[in-house]
Amino acid sequence: MSFHSKLPRVGTTIFTVMSQMAKDFQAINLSQGFPGFGADPHLLELVAKYTQDGFNQYAPMAGIPELRDVLAVKTQRCYGYLPDPDEEVSIVSGATEAIFCAITAVAQPGDEVILLEPAYDSYEPAVLLAGASPIHVSLKPGDFSIDWEQVRHAVNFRTKAIVINTPHNPSGYVWTEEDLKHLSALVRDRDIYVISDEVYEHIAFDGRSHLSLAGQEELRGKSFVCGSFGKTFHVTGWKIGFCIAPKELMREFRKVHQFVTFSTVTPIQYALAEYLQNPSHYESVSDFYEKKRDFFCDGLKHTGLDYEPAQGSFFQMAYFGHLSNISDRELAKRMTQELKVACIPVSAFYHDHQDPKYIRFCFAKEENELADALDKLQNLSKIL
Repeated sequence: MSFHSKLPRVGTTIFTVMSQMAKDFQAINLSQGFPGFGADPHLLELVAKYTQDGFNQYAPMAGIPELRDVLAVKTQRCYGYLPDPDEEVSIVSGATEAIFCAITAVAQPGDEVILLEPAYDSYEPAVLLAGASPIHVSLKPGDFSIDWEQVRHAVNFRTKAIVINTPHNPSGYVWTEEDLKHLSALVRDRDIYVISDEVYEHIAFDGRSHLSLAGQEELRGKSFVCGSFGKTFHVTGWKIGFCIAPKELMREFRKVHQFVTFSTVTPIQYALAEYLQNPSHYESVSDFYEKKRDFFCDGLKHTGLDYEPAQGSFFQMAYFGHLSNISDRELAKRMTQELKVACIPVSAFYHDHQDPKYIRFCFAKEENELADALDKLQNLSKIL
């Protein structure tokens, strides 16, 4: 028998590879994007409460009404728009599922979907599995802002969607009002949808505000806003996220979702519905992570790496091209094996694995772990 793969170029993700390497060489894992600390004990108590109280059977396909209601209110509080919790809000098993379902709902064979690179590695496989073609547009070197002239050149009659991500992984770039104006002009009077990955919505620094597409009157009519409770509340292993979209789009989204996971873990939904009633639980996240970013960047000053402090997310990129011409993958390997610090080579975020000489660190760790990693990174020159 011969087997024809739908994803012939896809192997094990770099995140799994680097985390396994970190484990094998007993290195500090600043590669994969998961927090190195626990969640609020109160949230954990709520999960235990609802588990023990018997909320353990299937949740409704779209999510429990209580969580959809409080998420709609939170959206209005944060972005000035109250979505219909019955027809415009769905709870899903992680933002990756939300992105997959949104792309699958709109993209068909013959369509094109624009991806802005470097990009999270789940976008392209979702486009390919839908039978559509990914069209890659590189972000500007240095600050990784959007080259809107290139984006406009990529648009044609086959363009069905564009996937955006703010705050951005891996660069930490946060979209501006000007970016939103360009995006609005791009999709205006065209049948182009927007899949907006906003999993780091509550992690923006230096007084910046996250500009959700849910708060943009012109854009939200064509947009799927995908978010993550796991990223916000330090519980990535729960794999629980959401999607907000106009009812016509949400109807198609749910058709896909019901045959991917159908529903999402029930007691956690009830716990989050109660936990979200206190806005301080998510409004304090930016300050929490900004202190970690500042601590990490202060330490990077002594490593020889170049960097611009991340504008958002819990990732910090660093440039090493002035130090060596080795590949970012080779550097990541040497750092893990010899310095005992694991990172992600940014070439993994490009479809053609181009190497801009950047590596990405996750600073969502305890301060003592970050300090230990920074001490080790001061020996970087010894492995170049």
